[in-house]
Amino acid sequence: MTTREHDASVYEQVQESNEFQELKRRFRAWTFPMTVAFFAWYLLYVVMSGWARDFMAIKLLGEINVGLIFGLLQFVSTFLIAWAYARHAEKVLDPIADKLRHEVEEKTQ
Repeated sequence: MTTREHDASVYEQVQESNEFQELKRRFRAWTFPMTVAFFAWYLLYVVMSGWARDFMAIKLLGEINVGLIFGLLQFVSTFLIAWAYARHAEKVLDPIADKLRHEVEEKTQ
């Protein structure tokens, strides 16, 4: 068996392991709903900008209107999602990924 074949079989074994499947499940359980929520929030902004112009034009403070606030909140939500994902990954995903990485490193040396 060549090194390439050996490495491939190690990675295939890891991919089939329950821990790897759990890692994928946990990743998807957080990422997919958050992605759908963010796209819905972004779509709301686009739809409101196109079809609720009077609402988006309501002035809140001086020349600052609802549309500008919604636009700025898009940036805020992006950074909050990135921060929340980093925390989630550190607590939930990284321990499993580190364990799997160490197992692969031991088997491939």
